[in-house]
Amino acid sequence: MSKEKSQARREHLDKMRAVQKRKERRSALLMWGAGGAIIVLLVGVVGFYLVRESAATSLDGVTKVKYEAGQHVWEKVSYKETPPVGGEHNTYWQQCDIYDKPVHPEHAVHSLEHGAIWITYQPNLPKDQLDKLRQVAESTGDREYILMSPFEGLSSPIVASAWGNQHAFQKADDPKLPAFVKKYQNGPDTPEPGALCGGANAITTTADQQPLPPAPQQAPQQPSTAPSASPSESKK
Repeated sequence: MSKEKSQARREHLDKMRAVQKRKERRSALLMWGAGGAIIVLLVGVVGFYLVRESAATSLDGVTKVKYEAGQHVWEKVSYKETPPVGGEHNTYWQQCDIYDKPVHPEHAVHSLEHGAIWITYQPNLPKDQLDKLRQVAESTGDREYILMSPFEGLSSPIVASAWGNQHAFQKADDPKLPAFVKKYQNGPDTPEPGALCGGANAITTTADQQPLPPAPQQAPQQPSTAPSASPSESKK
């Protein structure tokens, strides 16, 4: 009987061990399954965030125009775009700064040629939007290459321009606006990247304060003061 009891005990212990192993395997599978689900969830969340962030800052809406650089003129220019993004411009550039009145486009385009971003807005832009826009202008990219001013006749509340590139915005807090500044400020399309957007030759006044500078007058040719030769001398 003792042998039978021992045998039964061994069989019972084997069954218990088998049951325990099955429980352990099931627990391991559940743990790995839960871990895998968490990883899949994290990957999905990160992927969703990256896709949303990419869509939010996408610059597919940028309008691109080709213009030859270095076309300096003194007269007023009739531009195709509103505001202009390139082409003929005044010999003097506009000091990069934030203005509360319009500036001459002819000066601003010269600033674009030097790598500036020109942020223009409708004159009736609400104050809360104007305050946000000013914050973007003061905190994004290189402040020395930011020009901001109101502009009459815009088709959108806000328009950002670089040389040959332009994007319209409905709101000042649109994440595409700082993305535009970072991409195109002194960007690859800039004819003279890093050239001054200030200095002694920069215009610091607004359009109502000072007209376009006139072309410099050439000094009149002075008559010769040397005495003319007499007829007798000329024959010698």
